[in-house]
Amino acid sequence: MTTSTPTRGAAVRFPFPPLLFIGPLAATLALHHWLVPLNMPEQPVTTTAGVVLTVAGVAFSLSGVGAMIGHHTTVVPHHPVARLVTTGPYRISRNPMYAGHVVAYLGVALWVGTWWPLIALPICILATNRLVITAEENYLSHKFGADYQRYRTRVRRWI
Repeated sequence: MTTSTPTRGAAVRFPFPPLLFIGPLAATLALHHWLVPLNMPEQPVTTTAGVVLTVAGVAFSLSGVGAMIGHHTTVVPHHPVARLVTTGPYRISRNPMYAGHVVAYLGVALWVGTWWPLIALPICILATNRLVITAEENYLSHKFGADYQRYRTRVRRWI
């Protein structure tokens, strides 16, 4: 972990990244319930897997938040960070919050039993990469230099 004086945050084009998942999820669930149902086969294992994935995804995402707060730095993507966090869930993923969003999103789709969210998921991931992660990675490369580059070689972007 490296400490540095904050200057300015990443030039993130989307200030609240969870909305990149929450918005499409809500839209696809509304589409399923009110316009065009696209049901998965109803099976207890699908529902159970959905609940487990939803809880696991939320937990993984929150563990990323907790690690950032525990290291006294921000979770707000357009605010300057105080430290490069490489411990806890950041040993597994450079983006545990976003990876957790994906897992929880998949879980909700299985839990509710509709294909619509799965159809929209690639758009959520692409939007997160383009509107948030690219800017964050550029910012961290600038701010932490070689430390961040070494971290990038050790830890994958998602999982």
